[in-house]
Amino acid sequence: MATWGFGLRAKSLLALVLAGLLALAPAGLIGWQVLEGVRHHFGEAYARNFTLLKRQSILAPVSRDLALALRLADSEVTRQWLLDEQNLEKKTLFFKEAEGYRRDFRSNSYFISSSNSRQYYFNDDHEESSDQPRYTLDQTKKSDAWFFSSIRQVEPYNINVNYDDHLKITQVWLNIIIRNGEQVLGLAGTGLNLSTFLKDFISTDEPGITPLIINRDGAIQAHRNPALIATNLAASSARLEQTLAGQLQPGPEREAAAVAMAAAQASPGQVSSFKATLDGREQLLALAYIPDLKWHVVTAIDLQAAQVLDQRWLNTAIAALVALIAILLLTFAYAVEQLVLKPLRKLQISASAMAQGDFDVSLPPPSRDELGDLSQAFGIMARQVRDNTAELESKVQARTQDLEAANRNMQRAHQQINDSIDYASLIQKAILPNQQLLQQLGAHHFVLWRPRDVVGGDFYVFRAEDDRYLVGVVDCAGHGVPGALMTMLARAALDHAMTQEGIAAPAAILTQTDATMRAMLQHCDLPRAIATNMDAGLAHVDRTRRLLRFAGAKIGLYWSDGEQVGEYKGGRRAIGDRRVGSYTDTEIELRPGITYYLATDGFLDQAGGDLGYGFGNTRFAQLLRSHARLPMAQQASALDQALAAYQGEYPQRDDITVLSFRFD
Repeated sequence: MATWGFGLRAKSLLALVLAGLLALAPAGLIGWQVLEGVRHHFGEAYARNFTLLKRQSILAPVSRDLALALRLADSEVTRQWLLDEQNLEKKTLFFKEAEGYRRDFRSNSYFISSSNSRQYYFNDDHEESSDQPRYTLDQTKKSDAWFFSSIRQVEPYNINVNYDDHLKITQVWLNIIIRNGEQVLGLAGTGLNLSTFLKDFISTDEPGITPLIINRDGAIQAHRNPALIATNLAASSARLEQTLAGQLQPGPEREAAAVAMAAAQASPGQVSSFKATLDGREQLLALAYIPDLKWHVVTAIDLQAAQVLDQRWLNTAIAALVALIAILLLTFAYAVEQLVLKPLRKLQISASAMAQGDFDVSLPPPSRDELGDLSQAFGIMARQVRDNTAELESKVQARTQDLEAANRNMQRAHQQINDSIDYASLIQKAILPNQQLLQQLGAHHFVLWRPRDVVGGDFYVFRAEDDRYLVGVVDCAGHGVPGALMTMLARAALDHAMTQEGIAAPAAILTQTDATMRAMLQHCDLPRAIATNMDAGLAHVDRTRRLLRFAGAKIGLYWSDGEQVGEYKGGRRAIGDRRVGSYTDTEIELRPGITYYLATDGFLDQAGGDLGYGFGNTRFAQLLRSHARLPMAQQASALDQALAAYQGEYPQRDDITVLSFRFD
């Protein structure tokens, strides 16, 4: 009789399984259609968002360089020199101003070429800037055709991907026309390294995504395959295979591309899309136009390969499918209740008791069917779980005690580290010559010293001998604890140099300090990523002779009388640089009413304002001119408040030190 019951129950379960599978077939078909609709919907949304994101990531840095290049080309200094190229004073002034633009350009490079002399100048950060031309443009050479085509165009600038045969570099060139009224004086601009540009804006690891850039005529300007990039469009036209149309099937696909490009140009910032066959696969192409650059940002998405599904939509689709399956299976609920669930409910009561930790439960009486076997298995499981639970509780208690002890040790170690850093800060402040400065210079000086962290890599020095003083600031590589440790080495090297050379020769002190630092570190096996160089500026003041002697290593000496601002430049190389620097003394006559300033680059590089740019030399010079005649204490407060107002919510980027002094 039990065997007959077992067979009937097994046949009923088999029938339920077959019926459920038949019910799932239409539900699976419906679910597949829902998922395909979801994939298409999210594919369009993904293409639109990805394209807009790429558009913005390209627009911000390139537009910044374009704006800087337009300012350089529109500078009155630029025009005045090109109108009188033989004037050495105007030439020197231009290259001095252009150096500031070079540092601000993304590639740290600029070029300028003259329509009159046809001389081409180019400077970057790979070697020292020069005011000598790189080559002379020749109208008969194909390699120079870009220049003569550009100066004949009506628009104020063009963006041209080109290989410079003379410089041996391929760049995305921003060519800006320099005009004096209707007269074209030449071209100026900058270049973006093509490899870096493709890596930053075109390369992507996301499967099924192909970003590219085309100009408004459809010529490809950026693509992960460099062979498809159309170069030197300022002087020639792109080949068909180097255009978006050339990558598409003739007929409707090319027409759809033209319509999408026109729609994107009519509504900049909006995304136009169409479907086409690209690289042998059907893909969704989305375009967004950048008017300033005259470029279209294009994203090609293979919906079968790209991961475009939003999990929230997928969950909704799955929930709908589950609901449909639940409705279909309700028809089987009664049979399952009678054949399976009712017998199992008795066993479930015992299982619930075990789940609550009661393992001494009364199981249903054994039987000779599947439920009997299950009841017997529950009994065995209850005994094993009871034994394992007791063992686990003992282990958890032991592990908890170990974790609590480890946490206490970690808290003690953290407190010791913080105490050590605070103590190091006290030591660092103790070596600063505040008392000496106050005793010797009194109200004729001020110091702004703001480490980025508790300790920092900036410090300042002062040594007096009779009526002569040596005052200076030092900016060691790094900040925080590494920078503070470097200050110890730097201070020791400076003290040794001042003892060896005396205080009257700042250039000799810097040279001796450089040699000492190299000697101290030459046997240290330091990683290449760790910098051990430092910037320094030293000024020796002889009040009897009314003479100031200055030397610097990448730090200059600023001065202002409230009407004018000037800077005596320091050497171009830091102390401890890979190449040994050369430092020279500059003698300056002390004049009444002049205030002098030594500042590390932390003040000038501090990010702030609306766009997060650095404070900069121009803004710093204006600040000095406005406050140079104030008492020194008021000047210190004014500079501190101006920097804080400019910094706003931006974090402090580097250690900041400004040391100022004057002599009546």
